[in-house]
Amino acid sequence: MTYMNIWHWLIIGLGGGVGAMGRFALTTYINRLHGSLYPWGTFVVNALGCFIMGLAFVFFTLKYPNLPIGWRGFVLVGLLGAFTTFSSFALEGLTLLQQHQYTLALLYMIASVIICIIAVAIGFGAGKLIF
Repeated sequence: MTYMNIWHWLIIGLGGGVGAMGRFALTTYINRLHGSLYPWGTFVVNALGCFIMGLAFVFFTLKYPNLPIGWRGFVLVGLLGAFTTFSSFALEGLTLLQQHQYTLALLYMIASVIICIIAVAIGFGAGKLIF
């Protein structure tokens, strides 16, 4: 495990801020373009984030693994983690598949989607009761 000092945390936080602003801007822009009930903005952000996660993972871990760890943290954890956590979910699912952990990968993917939808529904219900 690599030791992370305060600068690593700040770099990840900076990337997170940029990623969150990017997600908000792109989602808002796309939703205004389409004006439909389908959440195109979130759909596009998730797909784009997953694509960039794949590119960035290859760049930082396979092509240039000796780059300073701060860059990897800024892009993979901060920027893309805040742009869309779906990209992290997709990368973890792909990693399990590449490790030939097919049952575990399928379980992880199905359980994540179902449990997260249930969790949102429970949070929504609780929020309606509380607020």
